Amino acid sequence: MTEFEALYRRYARDVYRFSLYLCGDRAAAEDITSETFVRAWNASGGIRARTAKAYLFAIARNCHAEGFRRVRSRPPGGIHAELDESLADPAARPDQEAESKDELDRVMSAMQTLPEADRTVLLLRAQEEWTYEEIAEATGLSLAAVKVRIHRARLRMAAWRAADREKRGETT
Repeated sequence: MTEFEALYRRYARDVYRFSLYLCGDRAAAEDITSETFVRAWNASGGIRARTAKAYLFAIARNCHAEGFRRVRSRPPGGIHAELDESLADPAARPDQEAESKDELDRVMSAMQTLPEADRTVLLLRAQEEWTYEEIAEATGLSLAAVKVRIHRARLRMAAWRAADREKRGETT
């Protein structure tokens, strides 16, 4: 197995998941993932970040940003991702699965309302569990900017969650 094959096998799922959360569209996430590895393969020199994963996520983020500029005319909230069946709990009841899928769809739609930079840093912190310093290095933002963006994104998602619960008549 070549080094590149090992890199792909190790990080392809992570890059795909990150891309899916960024764009909210399964097909676009697959395209971003493919383009990420093509660019990594064709890159001159070595990896330009402290870790391969950070480097690949930076490429994926750039691919998403470039694609976003091309499709800016899409209506807001018009992008939804399907639930990845491999993530489903096989022991869950059908009603629980349906409820979880509905909630995932609502969260994915809410995530798409966040500015791309805020969505990126929030995903890297919450999903990938990166440190603020790692996020700053990977995104090119200052440490303070990363902390502010994550804080604002969390506040917006909390406000969305409260409004969503109120809309559905739930109590906490």
